[in-house]
Amino acid sequence: MKPTILVVGEINVDLICTGYRSFPEPGKEVLVDDFTMTLGSSSAICAMGLARLGNAVRFVGKVGADPWGDYCVATMRDAGIDVSRVVRDPAIKTGVTVSITSRRDRALVSYLGSIGALRAEDVDGQALDGADHLHISSYFLQQGLRDNCGELLARASDAGLSTSLDPGFDPAERWEHDLLDALDAVDLFFPNEVELRAITGEASILDGLRRLQNGRTRTIATLGAEGCATLDGDALLQAVCYPIATVDSTGAGDSFNAGFLHAWLRRQPIADCLRWGAACGSLSTRGLGGTSRQASVAEVEALLAASGGLRT
Repeated sequence: MKPTILVVGEINVDLICTGYRSFPEPGKEVLVDDFTMTLGSSSAICAMGLARLGNAVRFVGKVGADPWGDYCVATMRDAGIDVSRVVRDPAIKTGVTVSITSRRDRALVSYLGSIGALRAEDVDGQALDGADHLHISSYFLQQGLRDNCGELLARASDAGLSTSLDPGFDPAERWEHDLLDALDAVDLFFPNEVELRAITGEASILDGLRRLQNGRTRTIATLGAEGCATLDGDALLQAVCYPIATVDSTGAGDSFNAGFLHAWLRRQPIADCLRWGAACGSLSTRGLGGTSRQASVAEVEALLAASGGLRT
C-alpha cells in the first residue's frame, strides 16, 4: 500500500526569467531568453514530486482568493494532490517569487504574502488522521508556522507519523537556534550545504552532520553538483549527482527530498534513498521551474540502472 504523506507549508507562484547575459543593476534593464510561470515554493514542489512518484499526498496551506491562488490550487489538484485543506483567504495575497536564472546560478526576489500566513493550529487532528508522514519545508520563511512548528511535529510524532523538515534559507541570515529545538521531533532533516554550515557554524560537511546528531534525527545534506551526504555511523556516506543537461536548477533540492522520502518510506537502505534523492533532484533540472520535469518512478529506475553512484 502506498503511503499517505501530509505536506504542510507555503504555496506561491514562480515567475522565471531565464538566460540573462548580465545580471540586472539598479537603473539598468537587461533582456532574457525566456519566461515562464509555474507553481513554486519548497513545500509545493516537494508535494508535486511525491505525487509524480505515485504517492498519496495531502496538503495544508494558505493562498489568497486571487488568480495566483486559483492557479496554484488547480495545478496541485490536477497533479492528484488532495487540496481540500488549502485555505483561500481573501485578506491576504498569494506569495510570488521572481527568479532570474541561468545555467550557472539564480537569484530570487520574493513577496511573502500567504507564505508567512499559515499557523500550526491550522493543522487539525483530521489532517493528521490516516497520514503516514509529515513533511514541512521553509522553516525560516514560514513566519506564522515557525513559532509552534516543534509542537506540530511533536503532535504528528505522537500520532504515529514519521516526520521531516527542510529549513530553507533564512533571509535574515540570523539562523536562530529555535530550529534545533524543533529537531527533537524530526526524523529526517534536509539542509543544503549553505544552510548546514550556517546552522552549525561548521566549515566541513562531516563536522556539520556530526554537530546535528541528537539521537533521533538523520540529517541529509544536499551538496549541489557534489550530490548529497549523510552519516553512516560516524563516517560520511555520499551519493553523486547524475549527469543531466541542466536547464534550470529551481527546486532541485525539493525534488531530492521527494525522491529520498519515496524510497525511505518504502524502507529502502539509506544508500538507496540517497540515490533516489540524487536521481530525482538531477532529473528535475531538465525543464524550467521546479515542477515541469519532475521524475517518474520509471525515469528514476532507468537512470539508476544506467549509472552507479555511491561512494564512502
